[in-house]
Amino acid sequence: MRKIIAAFDGLKYSASTRQYAIQVAKEGNYHLVGVFLDDKTYSSYKIYELITEEGVSDARLKQYEDKDKATRMAAAKDFEEQCKKAGISFSIHHDQNIAIQDLKHESIYADLLIIDSRETLTHYTEKLPTRFVRDLLTDVQCPVILAPSKYKPLEKVVLLYDGEPSSVFAIKMFSYLLPTYAGLEVEIISVNPVSSSLHLKDNKLMKEFMKRHYPKAAYKILKGLAEDEIIKHLKEQPAGTLVVLGAYRRSAISRWFRESMADVLMKEVKLPLFIAHNK
Repeated sequence: MRKIIAAFDGLKYSASTRQYAIQVAKEGNYHLVGVFLDDKTYSSYKIYELITEEGVSDARLKQYEDKDKATRMAAAKDFEEQCKKAGISFSIHHDQNIAIQDLKHESIYADLLIIDSRETLTHYTEKLPTRFVRDLLTDVQCPVILAPSKYKPLEKVVLLYDGEPSSVFAIKMFSYLLPTYAGLEVEIISVNPVSSSLHLKDNKLMKEFMKRHYPKAAYKILKGLAEDEIIKHLKEQPAGTLVVLGAYRRSAISRWFRESMADVLMKEVKLPLFIAHNK
């Protein structure tokens, strides 16, 4: 039985993440772990809210801490109840150290991580991709599904392929971890330069490989700039489409000049993303 972890900020509980995680766990008969990142350095209140005319109020501090504790407990309780309702195997972890460090450590011992694409583990709303998610994706030790804000049952899979080993690796990991989704509509998207032909890179090898994993997959070769054409195509897909893509990692210098495809997709499309990279 594979182990999936779903990461949550108990103070800003993501129902969408919970629903995607339960769907994946139920369909694959996997064990689901709800990882609640109860970082002791993070709270819902700000320091200035504790200050009175007499200084920092211990009574007000206790009031806010009790409220945060109750909010986190309610989130974990909801996760537990929904998992029981779905009839899946599950457990709950309450990680109370630095959230990003705890989650990276948890990912070493997981087959798949599911997290809200908007996760910040701060008071603030940030533009996508958030600093927390960027940091996580750089060093995560297992494939990741980034969940959008609204849950839609999965009904289609789009595999992004550019002829590089990283894109094939992502497709491999997806097929190994989530074999039940081979029964959905599957489409392979590749983008060639305007001046080139509509030939699929490594055509013979790729189709031989795909025949064993997704024999009914449809191929679509686009021409133009990869980011532009992929975004245009994905915006035409139904909300229940899962997008599979490879490498996130780049050198720091490279990231100064060009964003990761994952960064671009998080900004531009509201679809779940399956991201896996070989290091």
